[in-house]
Amino acid sequence: MTATAAGGLGYRIGVLALLWVTGLYLRLPMLVAPPLAPAIAAEIDLSQVQLGALTTLPVLMLALGAVPGAFAISRLGPVLTVALALVLVTAASIGRGLAPPASMLMLMTALLGLGVALMQPALPVLVARWCPGFLALGSAVYMNGLLMGEFVGGGLTLPWVLPAVDGDWRAALAVWSLPALLVAAVLVACRGIGATRAPASAGAPRPLWNAPWGDARVWRFGIVLGAASAGFFGTNAYLGPVLDARGEGARLADMLFWFNATQVAGSLLMLVVARALSRRRWAAPAIATAVVLGVAGVGFGGSTLFLPAVVLLGLGTCMQLILMVSLVPQLVGEREAGPLAAGMFAVGYLLGFAVPLAGGVVADLTGTPQAALLPIGVLAVLALAVALGAGFGQGVRLSTSGGTR
Repeated sequence: MTATAAGGLGYRIGVLALLWVTGLYLRLPMLVAPPLAPAIAAEIDLSQVQLGALTTLPVLMLALGAVPGAFAISRLGPVLTVALALVLVTAASIGRGLAPPASMLMLMTALLGLGVALMQPALPVLVARWCPGFLALGSAVYMNGLLMGEFVGGGLTLPWVLPAVDGDWRAALAVWSLPALLVAAVLVACRGIGATRAPASAGAPRPLWNAPWGDARVWRFGIVLGAASAGFFGTNAYLGPVLDARGEGARLADMLFWFNATQVAGSLLMLVVARALSRRRWAAPAIATAVVLGVAGVGFGGSTLFLPAVVLLGLGTCMQLILMVSLVPQLVGEREAGPLAAGMFAVGYLLGFAVPLAGGVVADLTGTPQAALLPIGVLAVLALAVALGAGFGQGVRLSTSGGTR
């Protein structure tokens, strides 16, 4: 199918479905590890640091692998890059079952994160190629898949998948990862989608791959995306200690449910409003303000404000993430989308890894669990300042054509 049929309903449904299921595997393989951690630890002697690395190591790889992902796109194209990354994710996820030793578990976890990192900058390129006229919707759809991957991986592994495989954590990893091979096969079969351009001539410029570090958008987008990432991963990590310090540890299960459920709700909302918000100057500052208020409420609000703060923070971080990602294919053409996205993800996920880690250090030094949220709050305030000054939503256009979307 070519982009000449892009206006048809069948075309839109097909590419959006493919984007959604691909987005699912941007997080699903990563988020099955925390529920399985007790079963893994019962069999393998892991330190607390190693247990934490099952979740945090892939986040670090999301930052380190972003630019290599753009390089792969420049050589293989976005479709083959995603397909091969899905194969790597499947192999690494199943490979974690080769542990012990613990070193094999850590190696496969790192390779899993690398596979996901290779996929991330390719998705905005696919949106630019596949979704002419509905760029914001395409971005919102695959981001909804990403957030649903977080929800089902973290929420359904214990009640559904583990009992179905008689409590075998290795088999549970395989159940979640093997369908990715089918997605990869479908992607390869549909690699001609959007192929409207004539074959490149010998003198045509090669696709870009290196992130444009001198472009202020890399840093602005990365800081705002990093605030969303740090808010999400940091809240999941520290919500338990914060509630324990308040004498409300019994509320943890409910708070975690609402926090992660509002991520899904926010992604569904963005399916409807992402296009409009991407054109409104006030949208990014308003969402950033919600994140600041949410972090403050979770860290220092009273008991009656705690649940509203959790909900606000969940919605805010979700919408902040989707808004930043959806702007990339609207601002630049297909050739520049991969490098810009790679730079944004490298900056954003490095902050998403380092800032919550710094929060843990602050909490240990002060002996106050709530202090873990201080670095996250500082980054959220910085993101608000960036959103106020950057003029997100003004003059959204493609650099290759100068036209608006």
